[in-house]
Amino acid sequence: MLKSVVRAVGAAVRVSTATASTARALPLSCPTLRSPNSATTRPFTRSLWMLNSKGASSGYRPKLFSFKALNPSVSCGCGGLHTEGDKAFGAFLSDEIKEEAKIQKSKTLPKMSGGWELEMNGTEAKLTRNVAGEKITVTFNVNNSIPPNFEEEADQGQQKSAEEEAEIVSTPNFVVEVTKQAAKHSLVFDCHFPEDEVSHGEGEEESDIFAIREVSFQPEGDSDWKETSYTLNTDSLDWALYDHLMDFLADRGIDNTFADELMELSTAAEHQEYIKFLEDLQGFVKCN
Repeated sequence: MLKSVVRAVGAAVRVSTATASTARALPLSCPTLRSPNSATTRPFTRSLWMLNSKGASSGYRPKLFSFKALNPSVSCGCGGLHTEGDKAFGAFLSDEIKEEAKIQKSKTLPKMSGGWELEMNGTEAKLTRNVAGEKITVTFNVNNSIPPNFEEEADQGQQKSAEEEAEIVSTPNFVVEVTKQAAKHSLVFDCHFPEDEVSHGEGEEESDIFAIREVSFQPEGDSDWKETSYTLNTDSLDWALYDHLMDFLADRGIDNTFADELMELSTAAEHQEYIKFLEDLQGFVKCN
C-alpha cells in the first residue's frame, strides 16, 4: 500500500494538472510524461523527417498544374497517377521503414506479469484477468498516445545526434472495469498518466505514476460510458477517499508495476502500428 501522505501530494498535483473530461470508451489524447527507466523507448525520429534531405527541406515542390504532374511518369495497371514526387516519396518511406525496423526491439509484444491475457484489435488493446471471482478488464488505445515533443526542433532547426534525440514513450489513457459475479453493474475507473510525476527523494516511498480521473458504475460489458450514470470526478475529491480507491486498484494488480508494464506494452504496440502504417503508405504510393 502507498502511504497516505504521498497520495495527498499526488492529489494536489492532480488538482493542478487535471484536464477536462472526454469520452471514456477509448482515450483520445494523452498528456506528456517523462519516461520511466524501465519503459520501452526509441529515438524520437518522426518529427525530424522535415530535416531529412529527401523530406520537405529538400526544396522539392511539385507544381500543382504542371504538365508532368498531370501525366504519369510510370505506366501501371492500377490506372493511378504516378509522378516524380511519388517516386521520391516512396524512396523516403523505404528509408524510414528501414530506420524504424533497426530500432524496433522485438516484433512480438512484451508480456504483462500477473496473469493478464492480452487481446489486440488493431490499435485497441484489452487486458483481462480473474481474481477470486472478480473479472478485471483494462482497455486502452495506442492512437494519439505519443506526447508531442517539438520544443527541441524549434531551436534553429538544428538536427541532433541519435544519442541526443528525445525518446518516444506511449502513455495512453486506460479504463479499468471491475466486475463481481452477483453485481448488476461494473465499477469503472478512468485513468491516465499525469503530465509530471511527483518527485520523491532517496528513502521515500515511490509516488504513483498514474492517476484516477473519474469513477462510475456502468452496465457490465458496455463500451460506451453512459452520462446518465453518476460520475465521481477526483479533481476535488477528499484525499482519503482517493487513497482507498487507489488501494482498491492495487489489490487487484493495478499498481505502479502494472502501469510501467502497460506503457512498455503500449509503446511496442504503437511502434508496430506505425511501421505497418508506413508500409501500407508505401504500398499505396507505389501502387504495390
